[in-house]
Parts: sequence; C-alpha cells; structure tokens
Amino acid sequence: MKLNEEIIIELLGTVAFTISGAFSAMQKRLDVFGVLVIAFVTAIGGGTLRDVLIGYTPVTWMRNMNDALIILGTALAAIFFKKYIKNFKTTLFLFDALGLGLFTIIGMQKGLDAGLNPVVCVMLGTITGCFGGVLRDVLLNNIPTIFRRKELYATACIIGGMLYLSLMQFLDANIARLVAIICICGMRILAVVYGWKLPVR
Repeated sequence: MKLNEEIIIELLGTVAFTISGAFSAMQKRLDVFGVLVIAFVTAIGGGTLRDVLIGYTPVTWMRNMNDALIILGTALAAIFFKKYIKNFKTTLFLFDALGLGLFTIIGMQKGLDAGLNPVVCVMLGTITGCFGGVLRDVLLNNIPTIFRRKELYATACIIGGMLYLSLMQFLDANIARLVAIICICGMRILAVVYGWKLPVR
C-alpha cells in the first residue's frame, strides 16, 4: 500500500497538471469538452507512458476511477473560476512547474519500487513529468515546451531526479522527496525568470 505522503504527492500532481491542461485549452478557446479532454491527457499522459514502459497494465488511471473523478472535478472547477483569473499565462506556468516537480518524483518512485536501475528511474521520472505536457502541446498545435531552446524543462527533471537519489542515501525519504520537488519547481521558475537556457552549438 502506498504511503500517505506518496498519495498526497500523486493527488497534488494530478490536480496541478489538470489545471495546467485546462488553462492551456481555455487559452485556445476550446469548448467545454475540448477543455476536459486536454486536461485529462495532460494529467495522465506521462503516467500512462511510464506504466506501459514498466509493464504495469492496466495503467494506473484505469485501475482507480478516483483519478478520473479528480481530473473531472478539477477541470470543471478551473472552467468555473476562469473569470476570476486575470492572468492565464502566469497561472498556467506556475501549475505546470508544480506538476513537473511532483510527477517527476512520482515516476522515479515507481521505477524504484520496480527495482530498476537508478539511471532508468531518472528517465522514468522525466518521462512522467514531461510527456503529459508534450501531448497537451501537440494537441493544441504548439511546439512542445520540452523542445524549446529557451525553456529549461527536462533538464530540471533530470537534475532534480539525481538530487533525489543522492539525498535518499542520508535523509528520510519524505524529506528527500520534498527537497527534490522544490528543486525542480524552483529551477523551472528561475529558468524562465532569469532566462536560463542550455547552450547551442
């Protein structure tokens, strides 16, 4: 059975990416059905690919309908409160950064629980954190954030994942998770604020 802390992280990650997807869809002026579809894909895309890669089928959201209900409720709440949000771009960015950190650690933990190599676990964490956003952007006809030179996205997942593995050697697992999540979210936010980017040859 999952620890309470892991359940909370997964819940927060699902909510964060659902809101990210919903606001992205609303920026494109999709109808309610379109918003719900994009929100759902953003929230479960990375986890679905991760589960398929490690052979965990049926995938997580098919085993637990609570996930679908949480996504539906969160997306409808985002639609309802749309008129109270003045800056969609900032809201989208902050929730995307939060979801990135939370889902990266969720993906890594799934790999560790499966007894996989630590390097593979970092890869799984990066896939879990990034792939929902990739699907969201593709469906909305945008260049995926992960492929934009000016965006430090997957790199934040990789660095945060490596930090998580290191901290687990001498810190409580819950503290290690929290520090790694803060690192990923903070790096993503600071990269945009200060224009950090990878060098190009």
